[in-house]
Amino acid sequence: MTPSAFRAFTFDCYGTLIDWEQGMLRALRTLAGIDGDDEALLAAFARHEHTIQEQNPAMRYPEVLSRACKAIAADFGQAAADEQAAAFGASIADWPPFPDSVEALAYLREHGLLVVLSNVDRASFAVSARRLGDPFHAVVTAEDVGSYKPAPAHFERAKTLLADEGIAPGEVLHVAQSLFHDVQPGRAAGFATCWIDRRAGRPGGATPPVDVEPDITFTDLASLAAWHRAGGA
Repeated sequence: MTPSAFRAFTFDCYGTLIDWEQGMLRALRTLAGIDGDDEALLAAFARHEHTIQEQNPAMRYPEVLSRACKAIAADFGQAAADEQAAAFGASIADWPPFPDSVEALAYLREHGLLVVLSNVDRASFAVSARRLGDPFHAVVTAEDVGSYKPAPAHFERAKTLLADEGIAPGEVLHVAQSLFHDVQPGRAAGFATCWIDRRAGRPGGATPPVDVEPDITFTDLASLAAWHRAGGA
């Protein structure tokens, strides 16, 4: 692929720009008091989050997190009180950016419009956006479209927003860590897809597995920026 072909970059946020795995693991332990192996906790989260979102597409994301917290605790033979689950639901504000996110986004902003397609609500994302330097031309959240990725509504809204700027789907690179939530529906929407494999080849994590092939893969966002800077070399 030729980097200059892309006039816009759409991004997943949590897992791609924000280190949600470390953020949620810390919150599960310190706020909800749930004890368990990292990978087992993340696998439980992936399972419960998707089920809750699928059954409640209009539910705001902090409530999704709160319900997932209680279900995860039950999986580990523990119990999370209402206030603990609510604290986990509000913990998004404390999830940190990856070390390379701010600089890479600042670079890419110079070369195209940046649009976030996120499975959270507006208020939660606003805090993360400030942590990332507020580089985004537009934001599409689950709260806006009334459904959660991998449902197609985020991508359809993004296509409409970008069409208003004269940008076609073939001029968009969708950048994301989750093959399940983003790469598969991004391909279906007609976007080129870039997998940011933050887990560096380790299976599992906080997203369900899916068999799909991205157009290009990097292990971090800095490598994507370097590829773009080098003209695709």
